[in-house]
Amino acid sequence: MKAFLRKTECHCQVINLGAGMDTAFWMLKDQDLLPSKYFEVDFPMIVTRKLHNIKFKPLLSQPILELHCEDTLHMDGHLLDSKRYAIIGADLRDISELEEKLKKCNMNTQLPTLLVTECVLVYMTPEQSASLIKWAASSFVTAMFVNYEQVNMEDRFGQIMVENLRRRQCDLAGVEPCKSLESQKQRLLSNGWETASAMNMMELYSRLPRTEVSRIESLEFLDELELLEQLMQHYCLCWATKGGSHLGLKDITC
Repeated sequence: MKAFLRKTECHCQVINLGAGMDTAFWMLKDQDLLPSKYFEVDFPMIVTRKLHNIKFKPLLSQPILELHCEDTLHMDGHLLDSKRYAIIGADLRDISELEEKLKKCNMNTQLPTLLVTECVLVYMTPEQSASLIKWAASSFVTAMFVNYEQVNMEDRFGQIMVENLRRRQCDLAGVEPCKSLESQKQRLLSNGWETASAMNMMELYSRLPRTEVSRIESLEFLDELELLEQLMQHYCLCWATKGGSHLGLKDITC
């Protein structure tokens, strides 16, 4: 995300799909790395909870108000729209509703756009996630898509993960494209994206600076290293680009 913001000099927008209680907006503001506008989308019930927290916690509401030049900002039970930040209650499986609500909050299809999904697509059917990915690729002139979710789900470890979740009434409806890194990439390429890359989280972890790894591992003692490796081999980061050759979007890697 930071690489995208720096390459566009923050003249861009970020759309976090299925954002939940994510706090990236506030962290980016503290680091002076806010895009032209930051959007979040989640189910109305989740948005209502988040808006309640923002409304009654000055540490969350004040940064939004500081950036809003008008006397009032628009806020109701399922929506917050301000100059630089918007939260929208919508079902990502309903593309027409999603697009309509984003446009009402001044989404700009001409601006370079970063779309982020974190363990979201796996809860949709493959057809529904494909529609969302295709909409993202076709809606913006210049864009990047970043997806974090499960991978290698056909081996024994992956099967046990699926079975355990199913026993808890949590069915992974979209597990089919999570077979491998290749199937993750192909889902992006077959739905309108020009380039696609994928990496499991163990490989990504191995690329972190040694000082950062030491810092992370000092936070909590961990003796089950084999289990950690297994788990991280079953999650991945995938990213895709469309356009943006003048910005060097294809050069953004882990």
